Amino acid sequence: MRMIIFIPAFNEEGRITETVANIPRMYDGVTDVSVMVVDDGSTDKTAELARVAGAEVVSHTRNRGVGAAFHTAVQYALQHNCDILVGIDADGQFNPLEIPTLIAPLLKGKADMVIGNRFLSGKPANMPGIKFIGNKMVSRFISKISGQVFTDVSCGFRAYGREALLRFNIYGEFTYTHETILSSVYQGLKVVEIPIAVTYYTDRKSRVAGSISKYAARTSQIILRVLLDYRPLRVFGVIGGGFLAIGMGFGLFLFFHYILTGSFTPYKSFGFIALGFGLFGLIILVIALVADMLNRMKTNQDKILYEIRSLRYQNTTPKDKPQ
Repeated sequence: MRMIIFIPAFNEEGRITETVANIPRMYDGVTDVSVMVVDDGSTDKTAELARVAGAEVVSHTRNRGVGAAFHTAVQYALQHNCDILVGIDADGQFNPLEIPTLIAPLLKGKADMVIGNRFLSGKPANMPGIKFIGNKMVSRFISKISGQVFTDVSCGFRAYGREALLRFNIYGEFTYTHETILSSVYQGLKVVEIPIAVTYYTDRKSRVAGSISKYAARTSQIILRVLLDYRPLRVFGVIGGGFLAIGMGFGLFLFFHYILTGSFTPYKSFGFIALGFGLFGLIILVIALVADMLNRMKTNQDKILYEIRSLRYQNTTPKDKPQ
């Protein structure tokens, strides 16, 4: 059983050495453990210090975001015949001594993906209120979309089994946490949450969002992206139906006005408005059908990619290098 502990890092020279050093290298049920740092275009000594501390380092030439760092880690894990991939932040806010608890459901075959839950006891100390509220909103939204109840969908401290790694097709560069949950649930994998401890440092700036307005904007972006990727018929259907309803409203008003007065005057323009809204609504409904068809094609594509990856990585060895 081979496990890789993955740390995304961007300009973390102040904490990366301690974070890497504090990660245990021995676990019950795991025979081979390594620590891998994805240096996401750091301009400081993050990569050098991580290497000195004993981690394998893969560097991006520029800062591409935590989603891209996760994609690199998944490729690395598969190419190195990894059975479990654990993600933990570089800034030391999570306790690496909780890794055995995190991977236990995977080792017992009770889960394909395990998410750390920071909110079992309410809002963690020093966590910005807007971030806590935003996390709860997104968690409820993801729960509704996926059909499974989640409390904390944004936590980066999590573990993935090999089956999950083979099935992931992640495209977002901003964040991967929500996309991996939906991808796993929709492909029939078992995702569970377990409580974890978290420490928020008041002097630390979030890697995902540094201000309230930026965090709110990106939270909205996540929700819109999820809807477009996983419920396109619902999104475009509601919009198209709304335009059709407005067009019908103008049309019915004009129709009843004609029945009562025998003339379209002075509301002739309402006819053109009704026609415009109606046509626009129909166009959006057609887009909805096309988007839904493409979503079905993506589902089939995911299955094909899974089969290809399974064949490609079935004979990989730790000597293989990441591409």
